[in-house]
Amino acid sequence: MNRYYTIAGVLTAAVIYSCQTEKHTGSSAQEPVNPNILFILTDDLRADALGFTGNRVIKTPNIDKLASGGVQFTNCYVMGGHHGAICAPSRAMLLSGKSLFHVYDNLDGVKTMPMHFASHGYETFGTGKWHNSAKSFEVSFQEGNNVFLSGMSDHFNVPSRDMDDNGKLSEPMDKGFSTDLFAGSALDFIDNYSKGNRENPFFCYLSFTAPHDPRSPREDYIGMYKDENMHLPKNFMELHPFEFDDLNIRDETLAPWPRDPEHIKKSLADYYALISHIDKKIGDLVNLLKESGLFDNTIIIFTSDNGLAIGSHGLLGKQNLYEHSTKVPLIISGPNIPKDEEREALVYLFDIYPTLTALSGLPEPEEIDGKNLVPVISGEAEEVRNSLYTAYRNTVRAVRTENWKLIWYLQRKHIQLFNLDRDPYEMNNLAGLPENEQRVKKLTDLIIERHEAFGDTATLYPASTLPLEYDYKKLKQTPDQHQPGYVLERYFSE
Repeated sequence: MNRYYTIAGVLTAAVIYSCQTEKHTGSSAQEPVNPNILFILTDDLRADALGFTGNRVIKTPNIDKLASGGVQFTNCYVMGGHHGAICAPSRAMLLSGKSLFHVYDNLDGVKTMPMHFASHGYETFGTGKWHNSAKSFEVSFQEGNNVFLSGMSDHFNVPSRDMDDNGKLSEPMDKGFSTDLFAGSALDFIDNYSKGNRENPFFCYLSFTAPHDPRSPREDYIGMYKDENMHLPKNFMELHPFEFDDLNIRDETLAPWPRDPEHIKKSLADYYALISHIDKKIGDLVNLLKESGLFDNTIIIFTSDNGLAIGSHGLLGKQNLYEHSTKVPLIISGPNIPKDEEREALVYLFDIYPTLTALSGLPEPEEIDGKNLVPVISGEAEEVRNSLYTAYRNTVRAVRTENWKLIWYLQRKHIQLFNLDRDPYEMNNLAGLPENEQRVKKLTDLIIERHEAFGDTATLYPASTLPLEYDYKKLKQTPDQHQPGYVLERYFSE
């Protein structure tokens, strides 16, 4: 017999969850059998910036333990975005279960994942970055504390809002360090829940703004990683080889051109420190769940809204369709989940919504695009789709199959073809080789097919062609208003 749960077994267990209750051992409180949900979302976290994914420099012991206690998806992607703030459409897709062109970045009037759980008896709580309207948060959660509605801020002065007894968010008030604020609110919620009657399971949504810039760690994390010990990305470049969109967009202005290796190492040192701070708080959350007797009945999701270039391909941000910017980590752990297993299935972030409802024994949400990953988790199936379609603005489209990836720069009429099995860092463009002519055609046709299937409105064949060449000397490094003194002195003083 397969040591994993069969599909029927997983779903049967989920149905039992929804139909029964039992007493918590050692407590007089009534325990729900439906699994609790702790959803942890990070901001701009590369999939390879964690210990369990093979990074030997960064220290993330608590996240690594989550990975060893659950299933790790090695090919999870954000679908992209229609503007430079990728995290807004990414979070809208995640929370709605809808693909990019069915939700964009607007959750008003959309039934969200926490709403679905609340309608089936869950206590719902949200904290951290929302990057959508106050109204959509207020209808999504029953409780909320230290809620941040914008895209980014100074980590030391986050304009945060609290939800009152009438379900309305307060006016923003600048508070302490982002990671501490948001994790502290989640810890308080779980602690209060553990001391209550526990009649209903909880859905706790914790959304960090780190490691998104400003790359300004809390004081005691500064210097945790030495600049000189940082390893440049294997696809580091001083300049991107061609222009494909606005190369002077905000994210790209945080370092000068050509990219200086020492500058990138500084950025990586601070980036890793921000991640290790998150890791510490995740350890605190797991410890509280264990101390409260809640851990064994809690599904924990760990993921990110998108990746980040931070020196790869001469870029800094996520406004591109390379692997480093579209691939994200995804861990699912908890009851009925195999331990220390990897899954190579091609999945989107918006698959998490229907997956969690299935694991929790809830009815399948309606009018969503995400796929239920339970068959993959249980080992009954290897995939839920055979390709992934990604998009950035109206300028770039890409499709990825098991081993191959084609990126199409629409306005430049330029194509890149990568064999990801042999070239995971996307350094060798094979599009011009005669032996790949049919492969290019097949993948281009797949983009055209996916373009129509997803309701993509971009023009695949613009009337005019823009040049690939650009003058990097015209690009300007400029800090925005959110960069604190530490960042200005460290990165902009020269």
